[in-house]
Amino acid sequence: MIKDGTTHRLADALIEATNAFDVDKALALFTPDAVIDDPSTGHRFDGHSGIRDYLTQFFVGYHTVTTLLSVEAVRKDRARVRVDFTGDFGHEIGILDLSVDPDGLIVRIDADLE
Repeated sequence: MIKDGTTHRLADALIEATNAFDVDKALALFTPDAVIDDPSTGHRFDGHSGIRDYLTQFFVGYHTVTTLLSVEAVRKDRARVRVDFTGDFGHEIGILDLSVDPDGLIVRIDADLE
């Protein structure tokens, strides 16, 4: 069962892992069939292999550092996370609509830039 604050803790853990460029630690936060849909990249990334590609290309590859700006609970299993990205590409503000399963793992992120 989803506990209060799960989505906030997951957002914190994901940011910590990606800022450390620890792809395996980040992947452990996702279900095996999770999806990241990111129109800013023009792609959808399916399952651990797709998400690994996404993290490797856009976080490790661009030396992306993420700062959490806010977390808004939409439902107990969903949150809207606003983040600040900096890296080799410059600076962007992003929105991550984060959905979690009953076990507290990420099942989907709908990502986009403001």
